[in-house]
Amino acid sequence: MKFVNYILVFASFISLAYAGVPKPEYPRPQFERNDWINLNGTWTYQLDPVRSGFERGNINTTGFDSLITVPFAPESMLSGVQHKDFIPRIWYHRSISVPVSWSDKSVILHFGAVYYESEVYIDGKFVGRHHGGSSSFSYDITRFVKTGKMHNLVVVASSDLRSGLQTAGKQSLQWASHNCNYTRTTGIWQTVWMEGVDEYALKSLHVMTDIDQQQVTIQPTYYHQSTHRLTVHVRDNGKTVATRTVAANNSSVIVIPIKDPKLWSPESPFLYDLELLVTSLDGQEIDKISSYFGMRKIHVEGNRIYLNNQAYYQRLVLDQGFYPDGIWTSPSDEALKRDIMLGKEAGFNGARLHQKVFEERYYYWADKLGYLTWGESASWGMDANNIEAARNFISEWIECVERDRNHPSLVIWTPFNEQWWPDKTNYPRLAGDIYQLTKLLDPTRPVNGVSGGAHILTDIWTVHHYEQDPEKLRDIFYSDGKYFQTPNEAHPGHRNIGFNEIKNSNNYIFPVYDGQKPYFVDEFGGIKWVSDEKLQQLDSKTQTWGYGDAPRTLDEFYQRLEGQVDQLLSLSEQIWGYCYTQLTDVEQEQNGIYNYDRSTKFDMEKIKKIFSKEP
Repeated sequence: MKFVNYILVFASFISLAYAGVPKPEYPRPQFERNDWINLNGTWTYQLDPVRSGFERGNINTTGFDSLITVPFAPESMLSGVQHKDFIPRIWYHRSISVPVSWSDKSVILHFGAVYYESEVYIDGKFVGRHHGGSSSFSYDITRFVKTGKMHNLVVVASSDLRSGLQTAGKQSLQWASHNCNYTRTTGIWQTVWMEGVDEYALKSLHVMTDIDQQQVTIQPTYYHQSTHRLTVHVRDNGKTVATRTVAANNSSVIVIPIKDPKLWSPESPFLYDLELLVTSLDGQEIDKISSYFGMRKIHVEGNRIYLNNQAYYQRLVLDQGFYPDGIWTSPSDEALKRDIMLGKEAGFNGARLHQKVFEERYYYWADKLGYLTWGESASWGMDANNIEAARNFISEWIECVERDRNHPSLVIWTPFNEQWWPDKTNYPRLAGDIYQLTKLLDPTRPVNGVSGGAHILTDIWTVHHYEQDPEKLRDIFYSDGKYFQTPNEAHPGHRNIGFNEIKNSNNYIFPVYDGQKPYFVDEFGGIKWVSDEKLQQLDSKTQTWGYGDAPRTLDEFYQRLEGQVDQLLSLSEQIWGYCYTQLTDVEQEQNGIYNYDRSTKFDMEKIKKIFSKEP
């Protein structure tokens, strides 16, 4: 790298020292240590459009010629790059130094998420490879680094978005954004950090709460097992209410009674603090973790979804988690919190997090503020009939479920959205296996197998429809004593596949809805309204997009919106919840309750009154 570039990099790091590191918060609020180093900030980078970087020796670089701000994707404004075309491969470099105080510790390098396939090198030596653009991962880099010495960290991220072999979510598979597909995200898009840990430290926790037996069960996993002890403290607003000490090994599952538990709900989002301390037999501290949990239960019984043993009607909003300046990455922790507040201020009690695995700190704020969430993969873009795509999906989904399953706000898993290949060989097998796998990883939550698509195995029957006329919408969902599940000539674009006594060419028999599960309309509405009055009147002649014909006036918008909600509520004997599309506009899609920049779009008192209605 040229001398002038060294000067630029040095100047950039100096400016960061004064301006602050972007996204400075510890990224895992349910598994937090004090001793860590945030690696966000200015890195050097190089685009590799023909994938020749390995031949050019990029793994041995001491720095590239251009600068990028991590953890923002190169397509975003906040990255300082804004390269919007397809990026087959991108290389990153920064120098790292391990503190002398970590000399007797293992050094763990963490990545919140890198899209899609990534490899990590230190001083030209291969550290590891990861597949999956949404899941978090880490490497033990102890043998690659020495305390007090500068090392060259190189990360290379590769993506073949149009291959059908990887999850894409709402990233556009065309050159430009269009309809409900938006700007892409490539490379590092969540926080990168290091921490020093003892070789016998905790690696992960699985926390399950049981309100019926008034207890919490904690299953710890360690980097290495030992003869050490683990002490767990449960605190209520600083007061210790329970303590338990066990052997520090993977087989020692901790069961802690919680007397008269305070339950978590959107109306009362109480959280217990959790401290976990690993000590040697002579009392020396080995590891210390700060965490929390919420005592709550979510389950399906008959055609109802229950929260804390009470039938609970979910009024959700579709949240796609895109930002004008950060795309998939929120510009700040405050932005994550604000999106939840916007949803609550509009009258919703939760959100279906759509076609994206959100940053873990989003769930933290949902836990703190009392906001139900549905966890979903970025399944669009993958060919679910392809064996390699299925294999890629399985490993990524496992990591996503394991990362987020301790959050009380997360109440439903949705592995797929609108996948509808009933005549294919692999899809029914994949969808069924993912349902069963999700249940094994997390037996405490219902699974919405395929949102609005070809259900194979599911705990909730979900449907999508964007009919704009309220009366017609009601007739579609319920007519002649039956609830809607199939397309018909009047609505050929609807993606729910008809299953009435259907066998495909491979003799798979698909389930039919007969009232045996909760029926949930998890996509409807999508009413187009453009804040710019001139653009609104031009409607389809503009580059904006939404569902159906837009209302011509604001009064017509409010009437249509309230009519649709009222009709769904009138069917609450069977339809037990809804999800309105959507929280904000996203690029050209103009059907949000708020503008894309999160500014106010409507009279929020009217909006909240509509979405606060209960059946």
